Amino acid sequence: MSLTLLVSLIYLSLMRALRHLFSGCDVYLLVPALLLSAMGLVTMYSYEGSNLFFERQIIWIGVAIVLMFVALVPDYRFLRTGNALFISYLVMLGLLVLVLVIGEVTLGAQSRFNFGFFSLQPSEPAKIILIAILAKYFSKRHELIGDFKHIIVSGIYAFFIFALVFVQPDFGSAIILFSIWFGLVLVSGIRPRHLAIVFCIGAITFGGLWQFGFQDYQKDRIRTFLDPLADIQGAGYNAYQSTVAVGSGKLLGKGIGYGTQSKLQFLPEYETDFIFAAFAEEWGLAGVVFLFSLFGLLIWRLLFLAAAAATNFERLFATGVAIFLVSHFFVHIGMNIGLLPVTGTTVPFLSYGGTHLMTEFLALGMVMAMARYARTPRRTEQITILEE
Repeated sequence: MSLTLLVSLIYLSLMRALRHLFSGCDVYLLVPALLLSAMGLVTMYSYEGSNLFFERQIIWIGVAIVLMFVALVPDYRFLRTGNALFISYLVMLGLLVLVLVIGEVTLGAQSRFNFGFFSLQPSEPAKIILIAILAKYFSKRHELIGDFKHIIVSGIYAFFIFALVFVQPDFGSAIILFSIWFGLVLVSGIRPRHLAIVFCIGAITFGGLWQFGFQDYQKDRIRTFLDPLADIQGAGYNAYQSTVAVGSGKLLGKGIGYGTQSKLQFLPEYETDFIFAAFAEEWGLAGVVFLFSLFGLLIWRLLFLAAAAATNFERLFATGVAIFLVSHFFVHIGMNIGLLPVTGTTVPFLSYGGTHLMTEFLALGMVMAMARYARTPRRTEQITILEE
């Protein structure tokens, strides 16, 4: 009898914990993310030859979803105070330094740790750390953000991560990190004259990077962006083939598995850097509109949760995640259709890769958890008002 009672108590406790966990899952975030991941899988599967990317991506999606549900468990209100975020920031800086020493060189960038069965790219979780530490900094100084020194201090937080990522060199991730900082500065309330100063600093920084920071191939990509047809057999080859793939999709696409640019390997890195071009070729304008709709729903939901957040920290964190995803999305598409230089960025949830996929689902899980705990005070206030 006592054993039966014990088993019943364990079962009830487990069911209560599972209900509590899944109650925080936001379907308006989860469903678009899963559909985008599924569309990426279909694009990878349509490639004739080895389906290694497809098989591995299924595993990464499963791991990322589990990580998202794990991220639903903690109460992230502890991040508003204490030193946990600053310690995490220092640890991340240490990892970014370490990867420059012992990291694996892939496609010219020393940006990841190779553990044999998987690779870890620390620049991806660094984006979440940057979002969180900037959200905490600005949330505590919301009324004083007009003071230019706060823009400088927040810029220093972003600069150290940006610089360590840039020297790998990973120009694409560096752009995303800058976009996160700049977006959160705008959202926090920057004055117009301070904005002009930031643009001037950015222009001077770009000039310095052009002279002393950019690698030759990065300069070639920028020159190719300014004149795409100047060297289509050399530096402009990737950009040219990408625009051909996007344009050849027309209204309804060539059909799944019939994309010639990716199947015949005219389109390099079709599963990562140019997956939008491969997708547009097979799915056409109709598929692209559906892709944009799913992504728009995802961003709308993040901004909705940001607007409904209990404190400025949760509001800025959810907004920062939206900026992070939007930056990835439009930088990738911009370089695929010739509007931006080729930088090597991924489409959130769509492109192949384990680290970026886990980072994106982790970010969604954290936003969901913050939204769940943020709603609790509102319910309490509503009940109190009704009782009065």
